[in-house]
Amino acid sequence: MPLVIEVAAALIQDDAGRYLITQRRRGSHLAGLWEFPGGKQEAGESPRACLRRELVEELAGNFSVGEKFDTISWDYPDRTVILHFFRCRLESGTIEPLESQTMAWVAPERLGEFAFPPADREVVARLASRA
Repeated sequence: MPLVIEVAAALIQDDAGRYLITQRRRGSHLAGLWEFPGGKQEAGESPRACLRRELVEELAGNFSVGEKFDTISWDYPDRTVILHFFRCRLESGTIEPLESQTMAWVAPERLGEFAFPPADREVVARLASRA
């Protein structure tokens, strides 16, 4: 039976409508690809609680987790990833990369210019088409 990993990801926009994306670190699964900030759910943790925790750990600020945008299930050869995408916004503090990850603010129509994992591509296309 394949490994199933539940992940929560944040769609964070700035005042100009750009999305925050981060680059996966060396040594991680799919290293070097871009993604929306977030991470793996821990046992007994809801997607929303996971996202709040991950955003504080990765980006320092305090965020509100808003409406769910989509849920995607993707089968990789060695695992199945279930991604829960939520619209989020910074409530207080400053966004800074606490895990030395590269960050970028990208206009929706430019998201397709970045290499995302296959599981994220449908959401990227939907966001870009709304620009």
